[in-house]
Amino acid sequence: MAHATNGGKRLRGFLVLESARLHHIPALQAVWPATAIEALHAYSLVHDDLPCMDDDDMRRGQPTVHKRWDEATAVLAGDALQTLAFELVCRPEASADAGVRSALALSLAQASGAKGMVLGQALDMAAETAGAPLGLEEITALQRGKTGALIEWSATAGARMAGADTGPLETYARALGLAFQIADDLLDVTGDSATVGKAVGKDAAAGKATFVSLLGVEAARARAQALVDEACDSLAGYGTAADDLKDTARFVVTRAH
Repeated sequence: MAHATNGGKRLRGFLVLESARLHHIPALQAVWPATAIEALHAYSLVHDDLPCMDDDDMRRGQPTVHKRWDEATAVLAGDALQTLAFELVCRPEASADAGVRSALALSLAQASGAKGMVLGQALDMAAETAGAPLGLEEITALQRGKTGALIEWSATAGARMAGADTGPLETYARALGLAFQIADDLLDVTGDSATVGKAVGKDAAAGKATFVSLLGVEAARARAQALVDEACDSLAGYGTAADDLKDTARFVVTRAH
């Protein structure tokens, strides 16, 4: 579990902390859902890397869990990280209000389960076995689940903890999630494994439809930038307090890993 949570960008945890700060939630409270989403994200990566799914040997610049140990250990470590996520988000330190903790847990379950991340992964696997590449609308819907659902939960967690309107942050997160995935698709084509920290070129080798294969490199970059602009515009109501979130959106499309 420690190996699986080592490294990475900590983007989702950062979004929780920033959205909490925007709504005057103390960091000592926000750190609990922030660590919860990182544990849940790590579980998804451990299982995603298994031979029965993406069969990856490297993650975050180190051997994947099933390579460092074995497949059974990887399954169990992923299971434990998933349940740890719900333990962390339900801790009383996260909020004195049991209703808030319940809302966080319920929304996390919805974002990560059969209508969110897991659905996106299932659609992704089904597309690979079907042999018919997906269209742009289908890929967008798939990635809203696989990548976007946890990003949206993270960005709205602070508003949820404060009982505030989640609308602006939902708009921000949906645009950010798609921009993040387009950047990932671009890195798979233009990046190198040493910098990215995992294998690259796998999508093209598998004949998998991506934003880049459908739009081309330059059009995909332009689409990602338009999404960043949309994400930043959605935060206008927060003024300069949202500058870090705007910078995060800009980082997403310029990152090298």
